[in-house]
Amino acid sequence: MRDCAVSRMVRPWRPSGLDGDQARRGRPPLKGCEAPTTIDRVSTLPTHIAVLDDESDITQLLASYFGGHGFRVSQLHTRSALMDLMADDTPQLVLLDLGLPGDDGFAIARQLREHWHCGLVIVTGRGDPVDKVVGLEVGADDYVTKPFDLRELLARVKAVLRRIAPPASSNTVAPEPARNILRFANWSLDTAARRLLDAQGEEVPLTTGEFDLLCALATHPGRVLSRDFLLEHTRGRDGGPFDRTIDVQIGRLRRKVEADPNNPQIIKSVRGAGYILVPRVEAGA
Repeated sequence: MRDCAVSRMVRPWRPSGLDGDQARRGRPPLKGCEAPTTIDRVSTLPTHIAVLDDESDITQLLASYFGGHGFRVSQLHTRSALMDLMADDTPQLVLLDLGLPGDDGFAIARQLREHWHCGLVIVTGRGDPVDKVVGLEVGADDYVTKPFDLRELLARVKAVLRRIAPPASSNTVAPEPARNILRFANWSLDTAARRLLDAQGEEVPLTTGEFDLLCALATHPGRVLSRDFLLEHTRGRDGGPFDRTIDVQIGRLRRKVEADPNNPQIIKSVRGAGYILVPRVEAGA
């Protein structure tokens, strides 16, 4: 990641109430850190994330910070190293830089999305809105631009992990509850298994963001949902006036569920208001 110097990659943490030695080091006291004893996962094993960046200073910084919050972090500097890791020790989430010398970060993101079910957060200095749109188009769950705040990045990573985590299981044996299937048009949305099935029962792959968005629409059929509502419902955050995250994902969903994406009949736009799922939805097992 050669976009800028390491000191400009992260918004500086401003010490408060530290002793002199801690203030000189620019680090918070261990007692004041937000590092949890456990992370938001069902498993007792540490969540494994991979950081792909050509700058070792950046991978070390992120490994140190996330490691201090209970994660197991693999530091990688090339696409080939990442692919080897994905084959041998697949992480639950990848932090991906777009600026790898001699490589295409978007192509790496597309390769990850096509072959593995893992969280994907692009972390880059490329803040052009077009780059963000492309990043979301190829399947990233989130897109973070530099300079970023480490605490915000941690929160975003945890949010993605919560969305992709399997439902919590119990150690006691109990009858499996009936799955909640939402049927509309010729589609069946299995909200428990997080699967979309066509009329022939074939699964249509959805990214985490696409599934969450379709689920939000299908659980509020016939209602116009604003972009802000959908962004909060699917990503747990508010959007800025130029945030096109929802528009991008709606476009991707239409290409998967509409007979003619250019003339949508299932997910329609309501000018100046948001989006609506038009067909009647029936819930059942």
